[in-house]
Amino acid sequence: MNQSPPHMSQPSVIINLTLGLLWFIVHLAINIFSLWSRLIYNIESYLISIGLFPKYRKFQLERLKYLAIVVDSREAKNVAKIEQLLCWLSTIGVKYVCLYDIDGVLNKTFEPTMNGSRDVDSGNSHDVGANIKALICCRSEMTVEYISGSDGKEGIAKAANLLCSTYFNGDRDARGNDEIVFTEADMSGALKAIGCGGPEPDLLLVYGPARCHLGFPAWRLRYTEIMHMGPLNSMKYGAIVKAFYNFSKKYQNFGK
Repeated sequence: MNQSPPHMSQPSVIINLTLGLLWFIVHLAINIFSLWSRLIYNIESYLISIGLFPKYRKFQLERLKYLAIVVDSREAKNVAKIEQLLCWLSTIGVKYVCLYDIDGVLNKTFEPTMNGSRDVDSGNSHDVGANIKALICCRSEMTVEYISGSDGKEGIAKAANLLCSTYFNGDRDARGNDEIVFTEADMSGALKAIGCGGPEPDLLLVYGPARCHLGFPAWRLRYTEIMHMGPLNSMKYGAIVKAFYNFSKKYQNFGK
């Protein structure tokens, strides 16, 4: 015999309705705040791009010797956006850019052009053993380096293997001490020997949903300023200019 489900008491109904209303209000407030933030971001980026704010028209790029760009591998397939980003950077005056995605999409996409236009002198001057080319973009020469996740964990494993093999195949300590002691200089030399060395970026811009460097080689981020720029598809020229301006105002006391 079928029985009708027990009816909820009036206090329980009131509590459920109140909680549901609170959830709706909180959810609506978060959505409104997100839309408002995005609107302010787009308006500010547009006003910066047209040069309305005088402080963003001229800023010093002397401290920005090396720039790194981390792109989510799913967004790195958008070649048009990557080329637009490089042209914007070249227009601003950036001379050296390191592009990274963990799956090597950028490396595979731009490999045909790199094979025909690799700048050996630029690679030697910056002491980089990765994929480098000289990019002529927007009438300004810019050196571009492409690295991937294989230059991260695999790179450090190969460098450690090289150090161990060099130690065991070479001369031991003259004092007969068999304890293995590697210095930071030894590791840096091994990384350069296997082609995973390179300059440390002064600034790293992250394009993607995650607020992290997505596996960018950690040994090249000791003193790097990291900024999250949001999705690549919604990148703005004004946002890049603002990031460079904010970086120029940062105070870093290392090396002093």
